[in-house]
Amino acid sequence: MKITISVIKADVGGYVGHSSTHPKLIEACEEKLQSAKDKGLIIDYFVGRVGDDINLIMTHQLGVDNPQIHSLAWEAFKEATNVAKELKLYGAGQDLLSDAFSGNVKGMGPGVAEMEINERPSEPIIVFMADKTSPSAWNIPLYEMFANPMNTSGLVIDPSMHEGFEFEVLDVKEGETYRIPTPEGLYDLLALIGSISRYVITKVFRRKDKEIAAVASSQKLSLIAGKYVGKDDPVMIVRAQSGFPAVGEILEPFARPFIVEGWMRGSHMGPLMPVAMHQSNVSRFDGPPRVVALGFQLSNGKLIGPRDLFDDPAFDEPRRIAYEIANIMRRQGIFEPSRLPEDELEYTTLPMIISKLKGKEVKKVEHSDVD
Repeated sequence: MKITISVIKADVGGYVGHSSTHPKLIEACEEKLQSAKDKGLIIDYFVGRVGDDINLIMTHQLGVDNPQIHSLAWEAFKEATNVAKELKLYGAGQDLLSDAFSGNVKGMGPGVAEMEINERPSEPIIVFMADKTSPSAWNIPLYEMFANPMNTSGLVIDPSMHEGFEFEVLDVKEGETYRIPTPEGLYDLLALIGSISRYVITKVFRRKDKEIAAVASSQKLSLIAGKYVGKDDPVMIVRAQSGFPAVGEILEPFARPFIVEGWMRGSHMGPLMPVAMHQSNVSRFDGPPRVVALGFQLSNGKLIGPRDLFDDPAFDEPRRIAYEIANIMRRQGIFEPSRLPEDELEYTTLPMIISKLKGKEVKKVEHSDVD
């Protein structure tokens, strides 16, 4: 049975500031999606949240990039925006960059991850949702899930995975896409995805049959709009078991917190903290960046779940380590590498400062003036 999983996210109003999502916004989206389910447009849905982002998880049989599904998501976000405006929430509608829907939400603000699959006899999937970070946050975990045998032993001992996986990598600045097979192309892959401000993994395929294994959102709002209009806050869908990494192998990269772009004002580096959905409200310097993992079993398109996979004491220590990394990064204050480089800042006064300083006489310091 061919099923499409669509995950579409947007920030349409923060409660309080950028820290959380008001329950009434979730309710507005649920009402819209329930109506679509009653009419048979979608098979099932779940409305998740992380920080100030709403994540619409939908299953249907209309394929990826379907105008009806994208329109449904757009209308749900518009309804939530209306509620956000009534409540005077912060940044109401900030991820909706147009007043009129044009057939596809890509390029209009919301983040999108979709895949069409033939549902297996048992089809476990994991939906990852992140807040206060960028699409490149998935580079390290996707590499470890699908190319690093020190993380995923199935690459060595499971015959159905032993041929490896192929990665699709997007150059977000030039729009070029590259397909890199592993393991033989591993160094080429790492050469690109280590540059997190430019290259992001968008899809992963199993090499032996080209079956889709994972898909990630790659929309960067700062590039779409030409100026800062909101955080990127990516989403990702990963298939598990039976020829794909096991659930534990998929979650394992998040047990060792790594540093990502985003955090306060989208302009700092900070640790990606794995949390349960009820822990996803952000406070410390508008962070640290958070990631939630929701597990589902598909049953003829129905979403059995979710299981909140980071709601586990085994992730208490990664959360503690993330706090320690946060303390180290905050010790840097406004200095790099806590602050992003100038060309990556979401907000910047530097051009204004440089223009103000130009033409003004600056006292030269002679060697004799220095102790």
